[in-house]
Amino acid sequence: MWGWGGGGLGGGGSDGPTHTHTWGRGALQFGRFFSGAVCITALMEEIETHIANLRIAKRLSQTEDPTYLLGIDCLKSAAGASNELIAVSCSNLSIKLYNKETLSLVRQYDGHHSGLITGVRFAQTGGSLLFSASLDGTVKCWDVRSSRPDAIQTFKGYPSNVFTSFDINCDDVIICGGTEKVENDSFMVFWDARVATNAGITDVKQPLGVYSESHNDDITQICFHPTNPDVVASGSTDGLVNVFDIGKDNEDDALRATCNSDSSVSSVGWSGKDFNQIYCTTYDEGFSWWDLDRLHTEEPITLMNVCDTRETVKAESNSSLDYLIGGFYHEKAEMLILLAGTHLGKLHLLSCGTNGLRYMGSLQDGHSATVRSFYWDSAGGSLLTGGEDAQLLLWKQGAKETPPAKRDSKIISSVHRRVRVHNNKMYKSKES
Repeated sequence: MWGWGGGGLGGGGSDGPTHTHTWGRGALQFGRFFSGAVCITALMEEIETHIANLRIAKRLSQTEDPTYLLGIDCLKSAAGASNELIAVSCSNLSIKLYNKETLSLVRQYDGHHSGLITGVRFAQTGGSLLFSASLDGTVKCWDVRSSRPDAIQTFKGYPSNVFTSFDINCDDVIICGGTEKVENDSFMVFWDARVATNAGITDVKQPLGVYSESHNDDITQICFHPTNPDVVASGSTDGLVNVFDIGKDNEDDALRATCNSDSSVSSVGWSGKDFNQIYCTTYDEGFSWWDLDRLHTEEPITLMNVCDTRETVKAESNSSLDYLIGGFYHEKAEMLILLAGTHLGKLHLLSCGTNGLRYMGSLQDGHSATVRSFYWDSAGGSLLTGGEDAQLLLWKQGAKETPPAKRDSKIISSVHRRVRVHNNKMYKSKES
């Protein structure tokens, strides 16, 4: 036994009492714990400072084509940072590809979707495939390294399907699309994501199957687990966030948990050291956070439930907050961060912890209208934002930008936000 007594640091001393050895071991353990806690705290403070000091490094103002920037995703190239691509979906039904560092336009896909594009996602395992979903009832796949202007694969749903959300799992095998409610039905539609090398322009893939019993309104969010390809979460205007294990044989067996946000879900994401926590924001600026590891314990699954995050920012910073954009998990700091904004373009950063939401800082002098999309680059510590002012901004710590001329006016938002309040139990597991 390690101890501190007459024999010094080690075992075998005979001068000191036995309980002194036990205290010595506890002191060493406490010392290690305290030292580790100090290191973690210092790391969190460093990262918070980094994020709060983000400044505009590059700005792309599309004044000649003033469209809303609705979605952003980033492809990390094995060839190096200079070859990283950004995909941006726009309100004019186009998809634009930019170089991440220069924000220069690389290529553009026009006229391939006939309805609003509701999401863009690059393949998770590398390569050059980009997927897009649309209200036209299709998901399309593009090879961004090819000169071919058309989609190399089209994934089609059932005749009434209108895709309001979608995602691809972490091993690029399964695509899931969420639909609007039609009559009494809303669906989660699944396809095999693997694209045949000899696929023709007219090739269309039909669904593998659907889930149809777990939501009773528009499915606004689909979000696969970052590391487990069989786990997917869905969010809906019915107020529910459902978690499924798609490796099970049927929808009833697949449903692991149902969490109630009490309002229409606007975004869903994963957090926690092993990504076993799930969170959502709502269209009336609420925030809910759950720990799925507690499903089969006596501990409450709900980590936090904030009905109106606007009050938090107003109380802590004396600043206004009009809406929540979404969140991201900072793995190095083990910290969940929310991004929020005002309709005049100011952005706020909020950290989520055991003591609630905390205002971290604001990003200013960037957008002039509502910010609709963002992408957090965890490797480079940079942030991309896109808004209704047709601007794409790259934020980096300590960056400096020559101030642009003031814009005379901002584009007025036409977003219609559906808000429905539900007063049921906050969550239930499959067994309850």
